[in-house]
Amino acid sequence: MLNVYSMPAQSRELKTLDAIEAGAWINLENPSDKELEEVARATGVGEDMLKAALDEEERARIETDEGNTLIIVDIPIIDDSADWYVYSTLPMGIITAGSYFITVCLRDTPVLGDFIKGRVRNFDVNKRTRFIYQILYRNATKFLHCLKQIDKTSMRVQQTLHRSMKNKELIQLLDLEKALVYFSTSLNSNQVVIDRLQAMNTIKHYEEDNEILEDVIIENKQAIEMATIYRDIMSGTMDAFASVISNNQNIVMKFLAAFTIILTIPTIVASLWGMNVGVPFEGHIWGFWVVVGIIVAITVPVLIIMIKKKMF
Repeated sequence: MLNVYSMPAQSRELKTLDAIEAGAWINLENPSDKELEEVARATGVGEDMLKAALDEEERARIETDEGNTLIIVDIPIIDDSADWYVYSTLPMGIITAGSYFITVCLRDTPVLGDFIKGRVRNFDVNKRTRFIYQILYRNATKFLHCLKQIDKTSMRVQQTLHRSMKNKELIQLLDLEKALVYFSTSLNSNQVVIDRLQAMNTIKHYEEDNEILEDVIIENKQAIEMATIYRDIMSGTMDAFASVISNNQNIVMKFLAAFTIILTIPTIVASLWGMNVGVPFEGHIWGFWVVVGIIVAITVPVLIIMIKKKMF
């Protein structure tokens, strides 16, 4: 999808354009080849640069080519198509090319959606450096929000697991742990991009934007620390539940083994007196009760011993 926006001077509202114009913000969401070709022709940006952020495995980085600057950062995404929310990351590209400002992503993202829907105050498409910082700041806050949601979900799943061990909850915890690994890796990569962006000469830096950049750095580092803490907690939790599951399995197996031994005693005695040969008490009406007495006399002491050894 190709959307073009502009922000007239002295205005704080985005205006949707029907065609690409100088000074416009061009937002590409899972674009087609035709849309990529159209943007490349209108802006002079190479298609390879436009397609860089469309690779799900693309790493966060900054590169320049013929005066155009590409910034790729990882953004958090939420997949709600499963029975629960699955968190992951996706690359998003920011390209400054002359008078054009281009954003590229494989899917609609709330990071940019908040700007489009007017949820972000005091942003200006015409002030490119500030706009970049504001996008990065919004991205860091989205990571923090997702991390808090992951922590809440983890606590809820753990409470369910305390009541009953089910594969569904264990798989959900595994997905959360995997998401934290993705988040931690992406946030560290984003921090490298932010540090390099701060030192770049190809992008103009303004003193009045330093406060926003500092906020970006603080929020991103806070997200890194939270992701690291939650990941360590989640890893320890998964190890603890693995031990609990293994211990529960051992308890069940111990009970079954003890129960089998108890059942084996009557079986052995009854088998001895069930042979097709002469046996003691044969022909006596009270012989059956004698055999039952022998079974009880052997079974009860064995049962008492097993109870003392806490095998039941």
